[in-house]
Amino acid sequence: MTLRTSATVTSFLILMMKIFSGHCLTCHRAEYQIRNECCPKCLPGSRVKTDCTEFRSTSCLACLDGTYMDQPTGLKYCLSCTNCETGSGLRIKTLCTATSDAVCEPLDGFYCVDSTENSCVRATKHRSCEPGQYVSSKGTASSDTLCSRCPDGTFSDGTLTLCRPHTQCESQNLQLIKAGNAAADAECGERSSNQAGTVIAVVAVFIAAILILGAVLFILCKNKKKTNLNPGENKTCF
Repeated sequence: MTLRTSATVTSFLILMMKIFSGHCLTCHRAEYQIRNECCPKCLPGSRVKTDCTEFRSTSCLACLDGTYMDQPTGLKYCLSCTNCETGSGLRIKTLCTATSDAVCEPLDGFYCVDSTENSCVRATKHRSCEPGQYVSSKGTASSDTLCSRCPDGTFSDGTLTLCRPHTQCESQNLQLIKAGNAAADAECGERSSNQAGTVIAVVAVFIAAILILGAVLFILCKNKKKTNLNPGENKTCF
């Protein structure tokens, strides 16, 4: 083998070693690969400004307001903080920092319908029970309100946690004006005095009629006595 041929083979071997060494490069967990280099990652709360070289280490910059990085990174940008929008039924539970994202939770009266590991992404309003139903289970931040129908003889306007029994008008010496249903109580009122007045009026008319009839019969009897009375006779009407 000539010297020239040997040099060529050596150069080829060196080239192949570089190629394979690049493919087989394994960086430590605290490093990231850039080309054929393993560069130190930037700490949480920062990002890469410039990659490392064989002469210098990685340079980093702190995350700006509204961004964060929660783990060591080789990225040249920080992540945007989550916006807990009230229009999505959310509010901020934990503020965003340079090293952690914001945590969102449902507003009062809402429950979460979509979430990540520790934050709510979207919430919707609790169901409102209808008249004739009662709240059998109050809504929470993670579950909706449950509604159930009122049993017979009870009512609810939809806001009660237990249905109420209809008022018994008779037991309160009242008059039933309108019967209750599942959505409303019975309506009661004072007993009408017209009934007593009617009874009194009927009795008065009856007594007056008897008196008038008696008077008429008495007058007729008197007249008859005068007309038919003979000398020596002494008749009475009754």
